[in-house]
Amino acid sequence: MNEIIKVTDLNLWYGAAQALRHVNLNIPEKTITALIGPSGCGKSTFLKTLNRMNDLIPNVRISGEILYKGQDIFARDVDVNLLRKEIGMVFQKPNPFPMSVYDNIAYGPRTHGIKSRARLDDIVEQSLKDAAIWDEIKNRLKKNALGLSGGQQQRLCIARALAVEPQVLLMDEPTSALDPISTSKIEELCMQLKEKYTIITVTHNMQQAVRISDKTAFFLLGELVEFGDTEKIFSNPADKRTEDYITGRFG
Repeated sequence: MNEIIKVTDLNLWYGAAQALRHVNLNIPEKTITALIGPSGCGKSTFLKTLNRMNDLIPNVRISGEILYKGQDIFARDVDVNLLRKEIGMVFQKPNPFPMSVYDNIAYGPRTHGIKSRARLDDIVEQSLKDAAIWDEIKNRLKKNALGLSGGQQQRLCIARALAVEPQVLLMDEPTSALDPISTSKIEELCMQLKEKYTIITVTHNMQQAVRISDKTAFFLLGELVEFGDTEKIFSNPADKRTEDYITGRFG
């Protein structure tokens, strides 16, 4: 299986506080990788480093290397906008723009220079289909996206991320603000999407990690304790700390 992202000796500091310590991790393409661990252990920080969202935070310092398709994402000549087009992000709380459903999806393609209405129509329809929400909202494309339910808003945000044709989708606890039915729809959606995309998701929900992920990475206090096939991590972890966490002894 080809690795799409290779992380070597990654360290990150917020000011004087070290948030990630010597993280080494290779992420295979077209798989779902779950990042688990207690709150404040570095999962979201790690996720946001992969498309340089942490650049937006003052006093962040990073050492180590992240290769995306063999290219160093921290190289001087990297266009961060293009990187974020390739490596999209879906946040914990649905955050649709206060505009129509159609304009939410067309926003990214327009910023990347697509002007043709026919082309935008196709992208909007395909993205909403890929996010398994087209049938629910195809008659509401001109309506404000803020009128959708929470679960629909989150699938809309996934469609918005897909509209610019990324290779990788980063998800930061995408279901934590949703009800169980919406959660299972997003989980089903992730399983479909991995045929085309590589998905890396932060989750607090261990059952979710077991249900949907191929690989699991367990973080603790900024360290990557263990990484491997989800089945093995949950049935036969190599590290006592992993076992203690997944059996609920702490966290």
